[in-house]
Amino acid sequence: MHRIIGGKDFWLAALRHDGAALRFATESADGAAPVPSCPGWTLETLVGHVGRVYSWMRSHVDRGVTEPPERLVDHRVEVPPWPAAAQWWAERYELLLATLEHLDPALPAWNWAPQSKTAGFWFRRAAQETAIHRWDAEAATGTPVPTEAKLAADGVTEVLDTWLPAGRWLAPGPHEGVVRLTATDIASEWYVRLRGGGIALLDTDTLLDSEEHPTTATAAGTASDLHLALWGRIPMGTLATTGDTALLTALRPG
Repeated sequence: MHRIIGGKDFWLAALRHDGAALRFATESADGAAPVPSCPGWTLETLVGHVGRVYSWMRSHVDRGVTEPPERLVDHRVEVPPWPAAAQWWAERYELLLATLEHLDPALPAWNWAPQSKTAGFWFRRAAQETAIHRWDAEAATGTPVPTEAKLAADGVTEVLDTWLPAGRWLAPGPHEGVVRLTATDIASEWYVRLRGGGIALLDTDTLLDSEEHPTTATAAGTASDLHLALWGRIPMGTLATTGDTALLTALRPG
């Protein structure tokens, strides 16, 4: 099944874990070190990006309204030069964490996706943003640690139920077929139907039990590898694939 039970405690625990790991990866590193998984970025660029995202999340998540904020992520926010940039990021991480710890996830809150307009969206988004960029930082400074399996599975679901339905495709276009993704290390499986420029995440307890849905492409791997491949951090070829691999590439968010 593709449903992963998340909630405030789950996402905060992930945010704390990956935030601490991101801090460890950057605190004594060279800010000019390239980030191979983000071409053109250095560690200084990475922490600046994540710090700006944290500041923006915190600026609107607790307003209690569903209207969009006046501004999306403000890239004009000045980031101090390295090594102060790492501390600047850490301060914004702690501020966001404190805000979320005291926030009711059911509070009305805007988001950019076809999801419930509650603050819970941003708990998940903060955890997933931190997890993927923690991996990036570790890739720049040593050997990256795989994403924790349940968090990675939640990240796969987020791509399929949030990013792509919101139109945030890396390469939008007409695609036709049914794709099955299988996490080999935990009991998680996703079926998605691509049709034209749209996507539907199928419920394997209903639709697939009563209708014919032959798969056009499949991919299997650990939950972490599925998550990282969708985000372009590792090649799709890392996974065990069958069928039309162009459909797998089409699932990448952007």
